[in-house]
Amino acid sequence: MSASQEQPQESAEPQEAPTAPARPVGPPRRGPMGGGPMGGVGMPAEKSMNFWPSAKRLLRRLKPERALVAAVVLLGVVSVVFSVLGPKILGEATNIIFEGFLSSQMPAGATQQQVVDGLRASGDTQQADMVSSMNLVPGEGIDFSALATVLLWVLALYVLASLFGWAQGYVLNGVTQRTVYRLRQEVEEKLHRLPLSYFDKMQRGELLSRVTNDIDNVSQSLQQTMSQLLTSLLTVVGVLVMMFIISPLLAAIALVTIPLTILITTIIAKRSQKLFVAQWTHTGTLNAQIEEAYSGHALVRVFGRRREVERGFDDKNDQLYEASFGAQFVSGIIMPAMMFVGNLVYVAIAVVGGLMVAAGSISLGDVQAFIQYSRQFTQPLSQLGSMANLLQSGVASAERVFELLDADEQVPDPVEPEAAADADGAEGAASGRLVFDDVSFSYDPEKPLIDELSLTAEPGQSIAIVGPTGAGKTTLVNLIMRFYELDSGRITLDGVDITRMTRDELRGRMGMVLQDTWLFTGTIRENIAYGRPDASEDEILEAARATYVDRFVRTLPDGYDTVLDDEASNLSAGEKQLITIARAFLAQPAVLILDEATSSVDTRTELLLQHAMNALRKDRTSFVIAHRLSTIRDADLILVMEDGHIVEQGDHAELLAQGGAYTRLYEAQFAAPADAETLADPEDVGGPGTATGGMEAVPEGAAS
Repeated sequence: MSASQEQPQESAEPQEAPTAPARPVGPPRRGPMGGGPMGGVGMPAEKSMNFWPSAKRLLRRLKPERALVAAVVLLGVVSVVFSVLGPKILGEATNIIFEGFLSSQMPAGATQQQVVDGLRASGDTQQADMVSSMNLVPGEGIDFSALATVLLWVLALYVLASLFGWAQGYVLNGVTQRTVYRLRQEVEEKLHRLPLSYFDKMQRGELLSRVTNDIDNVSQSLQQTMSQLLTSLLTVVGVLVMMFIISPLLAAIALVTIPLTILITTIIAKRSQKLFVAQWTHTGTLNAQIEEAYSGHALVRVFGRRREVERGFDDKNDQLYEASFGAQFVSGIIMPAMMFVGNLVYVAIAVVGGLMVAAGSISLGDVQAFIQYSRQFTQPLSQLGSMANLLQSGVASAERVFELLDADEQVPDPVEPEAAADADGAEGAASGRLVFDDVSFSYDPEKPLIDELSLTAEPGQSIAIVGPTGAGKTTLVNLIMRFYELDSGRITLDGVDITRMTRDELRGRMGMVLQDTWLFTGTIRENIAYGRPDASEDEILEAARATYVDRFVRTLPDGYDTVLDDEASNLSAGEKQLITIARAFLAQPAVLILDEATSSVDTRTELLLQHAMNALRKDRTSFVIAHRLSTIRDADLILVMEDGHIVEQGDHAELLAQGGAYTRLYEAQFAAPADAETLADPEDVGGPGTATGGMEAVPEGAAS
């Protein structure tokens, strides 16, 4: 939108989101509606997260990277193969040392068989069986040459395993970051396709938490779990194969770990699953509380609600603490439980393996290798268990992001849009003729707001809209901008139904200035040029002079290069509003919408702006919403709205002459000072104890 200044805020109108089929609605909130610094306390999710469908959906987002994912798997397989071969070969080194030591204890010149026979003759059958299973050379010592060769092989295997593991991590890191990059991009694009009703229902802090905290948590969970998960699973398979090759009996003992691991992880995961959902739900609620309290910090202090805000923060913080503590504590039990099971299996393998070595059915090196494998087997199982908390936390955040991505979108732009035309029928130069044709709209179908409204705004005409709070004034201009979809009827711009135009085309022809200013961090020049980025320096200065921005900017040390902070606190409220008006001037829109645009400036500046806006409104349709009736006396047409209907229309003099709704508004505004003076002197209206409006006398002695 080339000339829009701020996101419109429906401050005076009902905020219930529409539920009619013609207008999409946002997802239900996970807690009470927040309405300021004292927003409601957030509640846990209504139901537990659907873990597996959400996890599968998250993994499907890796599909564009499937070639690299296959490379990650291949690199992981090679790394694990080299890693699991290491203990087996290292066991050969143990055999060389042990056999060399036993050989040195035997008499030189004797054969191994003679030694075995001697042991059997002496009745030491078990030792004879152990010696017969070895490769001994009596009288010889340790073969250091063979030992060095084995150790070099082990070193090479571990180096290669590390290199392939590093390559796997490098590729996987790129896969993960690109996946999260696409997720962030998709969320950003989704936000622009959501209807305004979605943002009406969603607290700003909650939405920011989903866009930032939850996506960051998904990124961290993917990064940490995918590499460990893949490596752990491959290690379990590889180690299991090697254990069965060495000893099926010992492998069967080690397999007891698997059902115990699954049972313990399942029991604990079910308990922690709801806690992780609650943790991230409370995180979003607390962020919303902080954002609201911070943005309304001045009002909180003015009305003395600081302690109440602190109590609300403490309550939400306590809820987040309890959910986070519970989730982390319960899921943290998995790792110690797995280590306990692993230690039991380790003891069983050591005892049975020692007996097997003594019986000569297995070598000492193979037992040593098997013990290493048992550690390698239980460690990835423990890691898989400990990753359950990361997985649950990441999938809980992913589900919250998916809720945002699945929210109903606004009605899409037409496939073959039409362009507004000028009075001669040539496209591209809209004159700004707006027609409301039997327009009906409501936020809630049970509470009609605008009903069968018909109105024609001619090019160059200045139309003022007045009426009490809740009459539908701001809603009317929001419908022009197509922030909401109509229930019935249509709105045309230069003869073209606005639903047949793209939103960019429609809003590019309009400029809006709201009561609440919006300025971004940047220079004053950049903020003015926001309405038309391709504007030249002369055009920017011309717009600034026309709106009297140049007058105060020249007094600043850095002039137009003055940098504004987030809140533009280095400018007054009136100066900020002047900059937003200059932005609209620069955009040169076909339709200009001013919603209480001059309420923040002083009376003298307001008079100057009236002259400037008269020049701006030339050959343009302009809608002015104002509560200060003095600002719209010169309007070509004044519309008086009540309950969504235009009850009166005409110029200032005509409406005063009618003595109707406009007259009541005018007298209520300009007669207020006189009424106040009258009320200040009771004797002028009937003596002590009486008041205007026919109220009964206050009894003597009653509290005032």
